[in-house]
Amino acid sequence: MLTVHIPGAFNCCQAHTDMNMVQEATPCMLMHVNPLIHMATSIGPLKVLCYKSNWSSSRNFNSQLKLQHFSHQITSKRWLCRSQDSISPENEYRSSRNIAISLFRRYRNFVERGGGDNLKEFISAGVNAYALGCTDEGLRKELIDMKDSGVEIEVMQAYGGSTGLKSKIISGEVDECIMWLSIVFITILCTPQPTIVRWSSIPPVSEEMLIQWKGFCAIIANAYYMRGMAWLPVKTLQMEQMAVMGRAEEPSVVASRMRLVFSTLEVVSPQWPRV
Repeated sequence: MLTVHIPGAFNCCQAHTDMNMVQEATPCMLMHVNPLIHMATSIGPLKVLCYKSNWSSSRNFNSQLKLQHFSHQITSKRWLCRSQDSISPENEYRSSRNIAISLFRRYRNFVERGGGDNLKEFISAGVNAYALGCTDEGLRKELIDMKDSGVEIEVMQAYGGSTGLKSKIISGEVDECIMWLSIVFITILCTPQPTIVRWSSIPPVSEEMLIQWKGFCAIIANAYYMRGMAWLPVKTLQMEQMAVMGRAEEPSVVASRMRLVFSTLEVVSPQWPRV
């Protein structure tokens, strides 16, 4: 098995998230929708304000003002949510609400169908959300607002697209989806510098989530980079959970969290040739 040696041991995750971030820039560099190709392309004088749920540009400034005005009215807000239910690929990253919908649909798709490709779809969407300056709590708020408004999210087809079937968001789904997203964000912070450029100085995860999961993710990152491993004994990670949270999750749940971290590392920092 190939062992990859990276200078410096990953004894702990980067607690100071600004090491993996840069300040916002105008004109900014927007990462393409496919994060597997680590490439940024200048797209002109756009300013990413994902965490504030809007994008600004001189070309559509007036229309953005109208949308913001409508969003303060209940009826118009419901109309806006419904209009964004079926999001075209070119609009998936146009606002934090669209990003939240895209993430949630991919989360639900993996939970219902399983499969490595579906998991990578969720991770890829999470990587883009990280790059665009989104935060876990900002996207949680978007999902909670949609849940409280009774918005129904369209179900994904097996190979992308939509089925026309819709279902409402459940509170438990929001919590689990955001936990997954936080783990993806923290895993990115545990990678060598730089991996994914983040166009915001705002920390991507809350302090609570960082404390809870940084050790878990760092142990897996150590195994991945320093020893070329793609799996760890579940018991090792359960012991980490006991030390941090005072309890350990079920082995199957811990295994699923571990798979999420390893898969994220494979997406943002592949170590072996693809077969």
